[in-house]
Amino acid sequence: MKATGIVRRIDDLGRVVIPKEIRRTMRIREGTPLEIYTSVDGEVIFRKYSPVGEISYNADQYADVLYKVSGMPTVICDRDHVVAASGIQKKEVLERRVSSSLEDLIEQRKGLFRTANDAKLNPIEGVNRFAVACAPILADGDVNGAVIMLSENDSSVSDEKKKVLVEAAAMYFGKQMEQI
Repeated sequence: MKATGIVRRIDDLGRVVIPKEIRRTMRIREGTPLEIYTSVDGEVIFRKYSPVGEISYNADQYADVLYKVSGMPTVICDRDHVVAASGIQKKEVLERRVSSSLEDLIEQRKGLFRTANDAKLNPIEGVNRFAVACAPILADGDVNGAVIMLSENDSSVSDEKKKVLVEAAAMYFGKQMEQI
């Protein structure tokens, strides 16, 4: 744990303000769910809650199936990080942050299905692959993450099969999260 040097007081309603700099750095927006942990040492820790993380075992298996069916490397992410991957070195992508471009795309509840004329969208920070097909995971009206098929090479494009596969996977995960 890293000390920030910032001290805040709790108000009369039990609230504490998380400074803007920390919210920006940690990508915490209004409405972001935070999970609260306590320790025997008296520490109170806030951690961003990820419903996609709750089903990461299923996500890993589903990513494997998508890779085998499509032949395209597949990742599943929450709003911040990659939680499951197949067809690509897991250590290369797991727990990596999603790019701000991907974050903006899924925040708009839009999918991406690349054609030969489209600009490339790099969905994962520090990984030199672009999205071929991407669909946002929606549960109870909230954006929770995305299912993404990644490029094998610079000419990789989406087709109807890839579009249907990522949309079906995103819908499946949305339904799973609604049951949690």
